[in-house]
Amino acid sequence: MDGASYGRYRALSGDWDFDDHTLTVERVQADPYAPPSRVAVRIPAEVAGLPDHAWRSPVRRRATADYLVRRAHRLLKGARLRVDVGGQEVLDRSACRIDDDGGVVVRMGVELPGHGRRIDGHAAERELCERVPELVDGLCWEALDTADATSFADTVEDAVALRAMLPELGLVAFVADGSVLPRRSGVSDLPMSGDPVPFVSPESLRVTVRLPHRGQVSGLGVPEGITLIVGGGFHGKSTLLHALERGVYDHVPGDGRELVVTRADAVKIRAEEGRRVERTDVGAFVRNLPTGADTGDFSTDNASGSTSQAANIAEALEAGAGTLLVDEDTTATNLMIRDARMQALVHGDREPLTPFVDLVRPLHRAHGVSTVLVMGGSGDYFDVADQVVMLDGYRPYDVTEKARELARPRTDARFHPPARRVVDPRSVDAQVRGRHRIKRRDMDVLTFGETDIDVRHLAQLVDPSQITGVGLALRTLAEDGILDGRRCLGEALDLLEERLDSGGVEAIGRGYAGDYALPRRHEIAAALNRLRTLRVSRVLRDRE
Repeated sequence: MDGASYGRYRALSGDWDFDDHTLTVERVQADPYAPPSRVAVRIPAEVAGLPDHAWRSPVRRRATADYLVRRAHRLLKGARLRVDVGGQEVLDRSACRIDDDGGVVVRMGVELPGHGRRIDGHAAERELCERVPELVDGLCWEALDTADATSFADTVEDAVALRAMLPELGLVAFVADGSVLPRRSGVSDLPMSGDPVPFVSPESLRVTVRLPHRGQVSGLGVPEGITLIVGGGFHGKSTLLHALERGVYDHVPGDGRELVVTRADAVKIRAEEGRRVERTDVGAFVRNLPTGADTGDFSTDNASGSTSQAANIAEALEAGAGTLLVDEDTTATNLMIRDARMQALVHGDREPLTPFVDLVRPLHRAHGVSTVLVMGGSGDYFDVADQVVMLDGYRPYDVTEKARELARPRTDARFHPPARRVVDPRSVDAQVRGRHRIKRRDMDVLTFGETDIDVRHLAQLVDPSQITGVGLALRTLAEDGILDGRRCLGEALDLLEERLDSGGVEAIGRGYAGDYALPRRHEIAAALNRLRTLRVSRVLRDRE
């Protein structure tokens, strides 16, 4: 093939059997400037040699697959072959699969080499016939640092076990003593270098647990209810909240947040001015708009800060959020607080907004939804907080009793759960002229069909590959009949989650490359709600 027209590479398509692996060329790029070709390497179980303890449980299978992807990334340094490797989180990703018999499949992209539009056969041979066998040798269990691989899976298994303990302990989150929460920079999720301050829990909020591998561990237990995080600027309030929002995921050893875990249904809430809202019930927060719009069935193409935040809360609850994570720095002030002097000047009958401070307590007491809130500029939330943690030099202190001395009696509003919505599946279309178009642009945009979805503000999307996963999940919802025009959105998400629990990341793939990772139901719902073609066909009140 050397020197032939680049199109001759198509002859490589299909399976190629070698002594210890099978190379499958799944897609061949049209020319040297097109997106990379896709290949998969299948290593039989007897060659891979993975012991049962590395993959028999779903948790350890995910962890070991992630470990192998990271190893493959290091082995392929300098090659044209590329594997989709993750960051600090351990995700279920399509780049590596461990089969039920212990065999391993690694999916990669490869830029097939050429001289202009002519095949460079010698370079292609080096990639496919030399680098791939070297990769296979390097991924076999006997070639690994087996103690390191086992420790990696143990770390993930401990985090999963700890997260499962939280409801029984009455906690929404746990931060282990000794954790390193600060990150290296605003653009790096690596732990801070140098001599960062390790986390030490206040004795009054310290909880001790026993984990399968780490044994006895102590740390801050964040109780159910309303937890207020206060303190001066630059003392670590937002850093702690950021660690909690990432605590819905497991982390790699050495990250510093391996045992910072949060319930899986925790959702970060913020204002998002300019976003579209489609028939969302924001009536608990907004009423009597001057325009006369029905806030129980509210739509806009350009939401304000307050209405966008109200919609974000309502939509998160609709998707099943059990804990809300809120930082005052990214909220709409007029939806968070309304002090007595402002109330005296602007009477209630002229103010359409019910502030969150009046709703956060009934949200928990009547509906079981907890809130963790960073607040540094107002003491109004002292009146409703169940516990108050102050950060001082990155050290947490329990100041609940002192805050209660400053609290004032407050009359709560009544919180009405948001109405359920039924999505018109025809409005969720991934196709353009008969072909699917699902692409991501960095961490900012998901192109879904003919529409760009702005996902910049979805703080718990932590990996670009998850954005592709969101697009594939939306396609699955619409094309597999899960959104059927009868089920409400929450029921559809339940059904999708069941499919993902049983089938893993490949349940949404259907032939897509090895460059997507599993998102949570909450980010899938959030992206759907930001799809500007979305149409809701019915809004269901509690009685329906």
